[in-house]
Amino acid sequence: DDDADIRKSAVEDAFDTTYKEKEGPKPPRIIVWRNVISMSLLHAGAVYGLFVIPSLIYLFIFLYMGVTAGAHRLWSHRSYKATLPLRIFLGVANSMAFQNDIFEWARDHRVHHKYSETDADPHNAVRGFFFAHIGWLLVRKHPDVIEKGRKLELTDLLADKVVMFQRKYYKLSVLLMCFFVPSFVPWYLWGESLWVAYFVPTLLRYTLVLNAAWLVNSAAHMWGNRPYDTNINPRENKFVTFSAIGEGFHNYHHTFPYDYAASEFGSKLNFTTCFIDFMCFLGLAKDRKRVSHEMVQARVQRTGDGSHRSG
Repeated sequence: DDDADIRKSAVEDAFDTTYKEKEGPKPPRIIVWRNVISMSLLHAGAVYGLFVIPSLIYLFIFLYMGVTAGAHRLWSHRSYKATLPLRIFLGVANSMAFQNDIFEWARDHRVHHKYSETDADPHNAVRGFFFAHIGWLLVRKHPDVIEKGRKLELTDLLADKVVMFQRKYYKLSVLLMCFFVPSFVPWYLWGESLWVAYFVPTLLRYTLVLNAAWLVNSAAHMWGNRPYDTNINPRENKFVTFSAIGEGFHNYHHTFPYDYAASEFGSKLNFTTCFIDFMCFLGLAKDRKRVSHEMVQARVQRTGDGSHRSG
């Protein structure tokens, strides 16, 4: 039932206080030069795209839902249920976002919540802004990240045919949705040059979406207030809330990870929550999990930093 689902999600999302980082020297940092070069070229192309942006830009904001409403709130936290058509749409949108396939994204995100700010956290913010933002993608994973990821309960992901289909054909889907479609559509439909179509709606769009998502791991773990729990690093960060379309209420989210809105305030400054609500209105989603007002207030009084506002 719903209560059992919430309890199960809460257990999987809860920070593991029994985990202890291994004493002694840290394992050597192994740079993944392929990622360093590809990320450098990507950002260089996006900078060029800024100079031709007046000609054309369409950022596929709805397709960012593949990460926020899809890989994050649906598949990582199971905070609501989606019908097959919506799951297919979110899977396609996730491929356009190109931030690892749904299975890997959700697995690593569950590890991030369970072992936040430790060696087992894929983008441990204690290691600094650069590492939490992009550095974690440029080096091999810490052995503890791999070890803890293998021990997680992931049967729900393995049983989801959309997740497994996307994982099987991920590279092809990324080439098609992240690079070919954003370049081809403006060139074919309204005569944009392929040069501009590649650098603006493809590279610039992709780079902006990537950095908006990365700010959740970096800025939202360093700067902002902690009205719900001062014992954890994640913060409420308004800039990240805006740039990541609702993902910046991060102190709340790490305190109540199974809440579909990822915020106490529902759809306020939260485009992702608006999208999920609209999908429910259309009958494509249901069973949104929510934290009661009484539970939120009790937590604010018990562990908050005193900065809480009611709306």
